[in-house]
Amino acid sequence: MRADTSARYRRRRAVMPQAPEPIPTDQLQFAMPPKHESVADERRHRKERLAAALRLFGRFGFEEGVAGHITARDPEFTDCFWVNPFGMSFKHLTVDDLILVNHAGQVVEGRYHVNQAAFAIHSQVHQARPDVVAAAHSHSTYGRALSCLGELLDPITQDVCAFYEDHALFDDYTGVVVDEEEGRRIASALGSHKAVILRNHGLLTVGDSVDAAAWWFITMERSCQVQLAAKAAGKPVLIDHKSAVHTREQLGNDLVAWINYQPLYQQITRSEPELLG
Repeated sequence: MRADTSARYRRRRAVMPQAPEPIPTDQLQFAMPPKHESVADERRHRKERLAAALRLFGRFGFEEGVAGHITARDPEFTDCFWVNPFGMSFKHLTVDDLILVNHAGQVVEGRYHVNQAAFAIHSQVHQARPDVVAAAHSHSTYGRALSCLGELLDPITQDVCAFYEDHALFDDYTGVVVDEEEGRRIASALGSHKAVILRNHGLLTVGDSVDAAAWWFITMERSCQVQLAAKAAGKPVLIDHKSAVHTREQLGNDLVAWINYQPLYQQITRSEPELLG
């Protein structure tokens, strides 16, 4: 009996399929930021990402009337930036609607006016931070709510640790920002960080790509929501300093932000392809 059983086992093993071989990792696809062969290609890329980011902001309900703007530095004329026109809904914006504004706040390409508050803040941020390609600011609900408390984000979740010791508070409010001096003060408060909370106003984020700046804003808004909800429910348990720093080093750079943003870019461009013009 034992010999017969052993023979049957050997026959079954003989006809069993072999386990599939792992595919070498260098043959797997993984999106990374593109390299551009010309200034024109890079300009078009930044404008497409900008239009898509604005559409996403509209989808997420970040606009409040005519408030809110995202800027992208032009790759050739680096003292000029592309921005959404004044008075146009984020939800309807296309690449062809974007305007190019110079360092003096004058429209040099496009057919619409510029939001003066956008110029006052963003021009000073771009001037103070040559490393910044894009900056995002809007009057989102939870960002405004947290800004009213005049406090920073606490390290209470893995995601928010991306901002640990890498965002600031502009602890002042003097009305709608329409002058360059106020913009300079905001840029100074931002410093070398990726984000700043503008007290009684909202959030501003920056990045080395439109994708990164947009992602930081989106995840920062959600982090504000989580913090407000957690504090309303009880006393949140803070992540310790060492672990928060370690997590920030893992999640807090612009490349990780770019990667996190790609599913959102895919969603908006596939569902609303007309935004690309």
